[in-house]
Parts: sequence; C-alpha cells; structure tokens
Amino acid sequence: MSKKIFLLLALVLFGFQPARAQALRAGAAKRIITPDPLLPVSGGIGTPKKTVERKGDLFVRAMVLEKGDTRVAFVSVDNLGWPSVLGDKSRTLVKGIKPENILIAATHTHSAPDAYGFPNEKGESIADLKYLDWCVQQIASAINEAVEKLEPATLKVTTGEAKGKIAYNYYAPRLYDPRCGVIQATSTRSGNTIATLVNYAVHPEVLGSNQGILSPDLCGPLYDRIEAKAGGVAMFINGAQGGMVTADVRLENGKEANTWEECHRIGELLADEALRIVSSAPRLQNPDLYCTSRRIEFPIESDMMKFILKKSSLDYRFDKPDTVSTQLNLVNIGPAQILTIPGEALPNIGYYLKRKMPTKHAFLFGLTNDAFGYMLTKVDFNSFERYEYVSRTSLGEMTGEIYIDKALELVDSSPKPE
Repeated sequence: MSKKIFLLLALVLFGFQPARAQALRAGAAKRIITPDPLLPVSGGIGTPKKTVERKGDLFVRAMVLEKGDTRVAFVSVDNLGWPSVLGDKSRTLVKGIKPENILIAATHTHSAPDAYGFPNEKGESIADLKYLDWCVQQIASAINEAVEKLEPATLKVTTGEAKGKIAYNYYAPRLYDPRCGVIQATSTRSGNTIATLVNYAVHPEVLGSNQGILSPDLCGPLYDRIEAKAGGVAMFINGAQGGMVTADVRLENGKEANTWEECHRIGELLADEALRIVSSAPRLQNPDLYCTSRRIEFPIESDMMKFILKKSSLDYRFDKPDTVSTQLNLVNIGPAQILTIPGEALPNIGYYLKRKMPTKHAFLFGLTNDAFGYMLTKVDFNSFERYEYVSRTSLGEMTGEIYIDKALELVDSSPKPE
C-alpha cells in the first residue's frame, strides 16, 4: 500500500472531516462589574449623578461560537456605551480569537458609571479610569473563560414579534420594531442550555440616572428570568432603538412608572416572549458560521461631539482630523445574519437594513464596537423640532447615510446565510 493511500485511509478511519462538517461548539461566561463602593451614573452627556443604592448587579456577559477555524465572541456590557478605546484594550487580552471577531456591545442602561469620559463645560472629566480598566480586564476574563468552556452544541436562531407592553417610541409611539431575535446554544452532551442571547430595540431607562440608583435596569430581571427558566447565561444586545425607542412605562393617568418593580415587569415580559419565540424554532445541528469585518469612517461635524471626543479622559486617537474610524461586523449563523451598528440608529434605518438583508432572520446589534451617539438619515437630520436633540448629539448629517451604504456593501460582498 502506498504511503498516500495509507494516510488517506487513516484520516477517514480516525475521524477526519472537512471544515464544513466540523461540529459547532459554544461556550459562555459572565462577570459582575458592579463598582464597590458605588460610583456616579451617567444617562448621557453631562456630569454623572451621585448614587446612594443599587438595584441588581452590572455584568459583562460573553458567548463564544466556534466552527472549524472560525471563532466569534458576542459580548454585552451593562453600560450606556462601550467605546472602542476600551474594547480594544480587552481584545489584546483575549486568547484564541481574532480581535476583529470580538463584538462588544453596550446594553445602554442609563444607570451605570460613565464609560465615555464625558467632559464638563470646562473640559474636565471625572470618569473613574481605574474602574474602567478593571472592567476591561473582566471583559477579557469572561471571553477567555467562554473559550475554555467551548463544547459541542446545537443552536436555535430565530426572530418573532415580542407581544405586550414592552417598548414604544416617545417621539412617534408606533414607530418602533417589535421584532425580537433570539440565539440559544444547547450542549449536545448534557442537553443543558449554554446561553440565550436576546436582541431587541429598547432604551433600558426605566430608572434613569436621576434617582440615585445604580442598576442594569430592565436587563437585570431579564437575565434572572431566562436563567431561572432556561439555565445557562442570558444576554441582552440592543437594536436600532434611537430617537427615542424607550421602555413603555406609561400609566393611564399620564404619568410614568419609573420603578424597580416596572423594571421587573418589562424585563420579565421580554424574557418570557424571547423564550416563547425560541421554543418553536428548529434546532440546528451544525449550522455554518461566518464572520467578517470592515473599517468605516465618519466625519465629526457636530461641535458638541468634537468637544466630547477631544476632551474625553479616554484619550481617543484620530487617524484623520475631525474623523472617527470604527469596526463594522457581519456575522452569518445558519439562516440568520447579524450587522453591527456603532451607535443608536433610528428605527427607520433598522427597518430598511432588515428589509435589504437576505434572510427572514435579520439581527441588528446596536451600540456595538462603538457608541457614537444617534445615527439619522440626512432627510431626518435637523428637519423638524422633534429631532433637534438627536441631531445635536449625532456626529453629523451624513452619519446614517455612510453607515447604510457601508453596511449594505458588506452584505452584498458576503456569503448569504443558509
């Protein structure tokens, strides 16, 4: 028998399989990032507000998927935003995953410490850099543990309408996306859930930053509900929730229920809806996994945003004057496709992208890899009074247009999900 034939038979007998047939693996982990002692919380531009109590813990949560030579990490951080200045520091501490395949998203809770280094009118920032550096390490630690825990898994990947009083658009009540995407990984060895990722567009600002409470907001009860019912690690990644898709805390008397009890109601309702949606989804035994990335640039036209980025204590670096660069990702998982958004895209942008993506299961990961304020199309930018604030806190008139063009270029140049 020739040496070549012998080697071929050995590969067949001892289980060699081509990359396409290699089993998908999944792992997940989480870390608490609640500051001790408590720190002031930031609900947006301006000086963070003092806190006197906490409701729930802040977390970083990570799920890693692997198929053949491809590994992808999905990470959620309980914060208003998580700039790439911080995310890139974590990426350098991660073993076994390409930096560009690590997607780091902020849940957008308005009750967490300042991660932007917002300057005041004098250009002074009071962000706690020691705390942020600790969070950077916790993020990397969670991802590395998820890699260590990789095991053969099946997936459910689906989308459906989340019903009930969860979200609405403060500017135009019915202009929001009720669709909820769910990715759930289950161990083929034990049958236990490894992780459940919920993708839904809503501001977690039931409590806000003015009550002196540090909290993951509605995301905390969502995590607890899913983990109690399904097991594993629960995650929340926001969608196209800009302008202003917020939690539906409206009462019949015209007031709002800005309470921890309301965080429980909404978080648990969204958790139950996500579990309902995923319950009937087919189980994918060995779905394909594909991940790609591209750098995109946005001009900084807003004087306010220029001031914030240049005076931030995070020490932003600019390759070009008055221009920011960020990472855009596209991920295919079986029949689903994911696009990342480096900010708060308005719902019409989200609807348009999902319509153009070549799948019924389109996911948009908002505030991912960066969080550069609101993203509007040029026809909406400063066109009417209602959008004055979101226009002022956007990088500029062309931000949404540039993002849409680059995102769809990436969609068109990538394999279609199967």
